[in-house]
Amino acid sequence: MKRTVICALLGAALALGLAACGEKKDTLAPGRSAQQLTLMLDWFPNADHVGIYQALAEGDFSRAGLDVHVQAPSNAATPLQLVAAGKVDAAISYEPELMLARNQGAPLVSIAAIVQKPLNSIMSIGSKHITAPAQLRGKRVGDSGLASDHATLATILAHAGVPTSAVKQVNVGENLVPAMLSGRVDATLGAYWNYEGIQLAQLGKHPSVLRVDQLGVPTYDELVVVVRRSTIANQTDELRRFVQALARGYESVRRNPQAGVSSLVQASSGLDQKLQLASVKATLPAFFPA
Repeated sequence: MKRTVICALLGAALALGLAACGEKKDTLAPGRSAQQLTLMLDWFPNADHVGIYQALAEGDFSRAGLDVHVQAPSNAATPLQLVAAGKVDAAISYEPELMLARNQGAPLVSIAAIVQKPLNSIMSIGSKHITAPAQLRGKRVGDSGLASDHATLATILAHAGVPTSAVKQVNVGENLVPAMLSGRVDATLGAYWNYEGIQLAQLGKHPSVLRVDQLGVPTYDELVVVVRRSTIANQTDELRRFVQALARGYESVRRNPQAGVSSLVQASSGLDQKLQLASVKATLPAFFPA
């Protein structure tokens, strides 16, 4: 299944001419109104989305003739559902989640990968430190409720020789860190080494972080931009301009991470600037375009 999906994604990218962010750089012609594009994030705004907010702040989308509106989802499963239903134009999601949706017939494809390596991890804190997957036997593992989390955990457990029935999965939604801090779960799957791992370290909780791609899970792109297949056919030029502008946003962050974080924090109230900056710096090698 993975090879089929990857071939489809590569075909979509080639059709849009995304190599090297595209050699043709489009700008808005005089008298032409900007085209609206609604982008739904995968999660609440955070360091992984910094290039999106930098592109907005620096006018990259506007110069590309696009009026981009960013929305946060009610839960992590919502973005693919809404883009498939045509309620939003594009969504940020996870490659494993996209692969599962496509396997069920969803007419969705990826046109770019904004984080190009796995960030997911098995994470635990305090006396409940999990240092190897075999220690998950008999434990409660919190996740965000995604189908791909179940598939990922099943792969990890099988690799470690632990039956899935020996582990209790608990849907904690976005409350991965609170679930660990409160002791509601013994570990989580869905917390990212580049974000919640840093957050817990900054809180002095000394987290144990086991990256999924080191636990028997094949490597993949953590965050991808997803659209309907029909959108590629009907709005090829608009999508090409969107991806070009998005790439310029992430390129700007590479040059000046602090400026990118400032744009992110200004656009999204309640974010801790110290956490966002540390997370962005940790993720720079994986950001699009890599």
